[in-house]
Amino acid sequence: MRTVDPVTQEIIQGKLLSTVDEMGIVMARTSMSPVIYEVLDFACGICTRDCDLIAQTNGITLFTGTFATQVRSLVERFADDMAPGDVLVTNDPYAGGTHSCDLAIMRPIFAEGRIIAFAINVAHWLDVGGAVPGSLPPDANSVYQEGLRLPCVRIARNDKLLPDMVRIISENVRLPEVALGDLNAQFATVRIAERRILEMVEKYGADTIQDAFDHLLDVSERRSKEVIAALPDGLYEATDIIDGDGITTTPIEVKVAIRIEGGRMEVDFTGCPPAAAGPINCARGALSSAVKTIFKALVAPQEPSNEGWFRPLSVIAPDGTVFTAQKPSPTGWYYEGSVHASELVWKALAPLLPERFSAGSYSSLCVTYINGRTADGEEFIHIEPQHGGWGGAPGRDGASAVIALTDGDTYNYSVELIEAKFPLRVRRYALNVEDGAGAGQWRGGFGVVREYEILSGEADIHSGFGRSKTPPWGMDGGGAGSLNRLDIVDTADTTSYGRLSHRRVVKGDVLRIATGGGGGWGDPAKRSKDAIEEDIRAGYISAERAASDYNHRGMTAK
Repeated sequence: MRTVDPVTQEIIQGKLLSTVDEMGIVMARTSMSPVIYEVLDFACGICTRDCDLIAQTNGITLFTGTFATQVRSLVERFADDMAPGDVLVTNDPYAGGTHSCDLAIMRPIFAEGRIIAFAINVAHWLDVGGAVPGSLPPDANSVYQEGLRLPCVRIARNDKLLPDMVRIISENVRLPEVALGDLNAQFATVRIAERRILEMVEKYGADTIQDAFDHLLDVSERRSKEVIAALPDGLYEATDIIDGDGITTTPIEVKVAIRIEGGRMEVDFTGCPPAAAGPINCARGALSSAVKTIFKALVAPQEPSNEGWFRPLSVIAPDGTVFTAQKPSPTGWYYEGSVHASELVWKALAPLLPERFSAGSYSSLCVTYINGRTADGEEFIHIEPQHGGWGGAPGRDGASAVIALTDGDTYNYSVELIEAKFPLRVRRYALNVEDGAGAGQWRGGFGVVREYEILSGEADIHSGFGRSKTPPWGMDGGGAGSLNRLDIVDTADTTSYGRLSHRRVVKGDVLRIATGGGGGWGDPAKRSKDAIEEDIRAGYISAERAASDYNHRGMTAK
């Protein structure tokens, strides 16, 4: 490898980051699904000719570790059968992906007669067919119920969509206009990436670009090793519970063993149970990405992501477990399984690095689907992740109303957009102080309460809430957090759910989503009097809770 002068190296790195940011802006502005342009359930990236991630938008955190594996699976499938203007697609969870709703669009970038990079965009499509609107039945027992899979196929040649592929997609999804609109938005992002990479090649030459890529990866690897080498060698372990799989409520115990030695980290999931019957499984690509998310938070949380950071990391897991599901095990709600993999690693490392890792969080995205028809007869599918409480950490209380580990820079819907796009009225959006958070010297953050009133004649509901029975864990004597739940309030009663396969609701019924608070850190008896009284004044805790959790008396909320 030749050395690139530092100024040129810095310019190329800056150009890479501005390119992926531009890809993200194009995607948000041209897509048709609110889950993409409002929630930002997508991510864009550039990989080297060797399929290593070199730059990525902030987007969905869990896509950080899937880009390289998905690009590699496409390259292995097509080998030398790629040409300028090609676009390839995969949404196969067993080929490095996540679930069928996440479509990965990849474009090989040619310069000077050879491939020099790959542009990739992964976005969540609102519907890809399958058993239920939105394509994610919470009680699926087979991937074949989870919609159309496009397992490493060509979707465009010479920059033109292949008509047969368009027909296949159009005939297998419930909202074809939206799906093809999102597909075209993805196409636009990878074309932008190609244009910007070729501008760099024209200015510096392909060899210099490749050398700059290699240098960036090597520097990230070296810095990552330095962080790991500074940690004490040893074995760090954790266990946790997944609250059922969508078909049964049987608790699923999972565990991890982390070995640190000589500047390397090995994360071992050996001993985890076989793939579940229901769709909370994740496949190996999503597991790897879940671990990479926490590893990146350890070695360089503020730095742009690339594959070099992860070279000192190895992930071990036998095939066919709840974290390494194989065909035909369902993976539709993979993020419910993969977040537990992330939290296991987080929990194991928390005692080692409390300045980086907090007590347990609400974990689950608490996704609820609402499907029905508008007043003019148009079908609508509303999908929305929810925010919740994170755990406390030494020196600070937990964050309130923050998205779960897997989702990074994503949002929930604004109230105005929900009420403009769907026959729903948001009746309440507030911190979930009623259910509270884990007590501690530093308490957990609070979840949220969000209520939706159904305005259409009727609608169908399905959802998947983890941590509905096993609360977020406390640390160092801190209390456990609170649980997630979905309440459906009708004229007769209120019924609470965790994972819900189906419920029909009618006009006037109310869905109340309540997400949990995070775990506390440290002995509650050590919490300062000022902090307790400030929580009472703010309405975060009642005087009664202050007395029961902290043995604090003598002040009431004003």
